[in-house]
Amino acid sequence: MKKLHIIGLIIVAISIVGIVLFSQDYTTYETFKTATEKQGKDIKVVGNLVLNKPIDYNPAKDANLFTFYMKDKDNEIRKVIFKGAQPQDFRRSEQLVLTGKMQGDEFYTSNILMKCPSKYVDNEIKEVKEASAMPVK
Repeated sequence: MKKLHIIGLIIVAISIVGIVLFSQDYTTYETFKTATEKQGKDIKVVGNLVLNKPIDYNPAKDANLFTFYMKDKDNEIRKVIFKGAQPQDFRRSEQLVLTGKMQGDEFYTSNILMKCPSKYVDNEIKEVKEASAMPVK
């Protein structure tokens, strides 16, 4: 075998190993039920904002505390706690993707992805991160 063929086979083998190792990091969307089973583990839950339950944000009292209720794809409703400001146009969001952990019956999120309706752009997505994760100027 030529040296070029051997080098090519080595590159292909390294590529396959890399793909297998990185494919284990792909995340799937969970429900609140599976999040409860994985207490303390970071997961992503997808769902819709529940508008008939309280949406609490009082910047005069605590500008970095925002709570609301979300219904997941299995129609289970849980209270969500976000340590950050309420995102702009939050109530208009069509769908939410939350990254966080279950603690008891409440979901503590560090990241909120909002799928918002838009006149001009289909599937516009806004991302809001936890206040403690934002850089200080």
